Amino acid sequence: MKVSEYHKQGLKNFVDNKPEGYEILGAAKEGAHRVEFYIKTNGDKITDVKFNSSKRCKKLMAIADLVAEKLKGQNIKNIKIDPQEILDFFKEEKEKDKMENRLSIVLKAIGQT
Repeated sequence: MKVSEYHKQGLKNFVDNKPEGYEILGAAKEGAHRVEFYIKTNGDKITDVKFNSSKRCKKLMAIADLVAEKLKGQNIKNIKIDPQEILDFFKEEKEKDKMENRLSIVLKAIGQT
């Protein structure tokens, strides 16, 4: 899928501010790009995830939104995101180096490097 197609479907997890009742999972910044994840949990299980990011980069926003979806239902103590699965989802995107860079920012924010 292309990032533009993903955006047309709508970002499900983007918020302007930290939602009430959510805690910060983590944040990362690189140059002009920044992302912050917020989670709601029930015990050790992540029940919902939202994120905020710089709005300039559609690639960063799309990757963060997809990662937020993948985090739902995971154990907070054992978060696992498969970087290749995320890149494969956006395989139609031409600028692979930028996609890998934006993914690295997102992974840093959730504590997976």
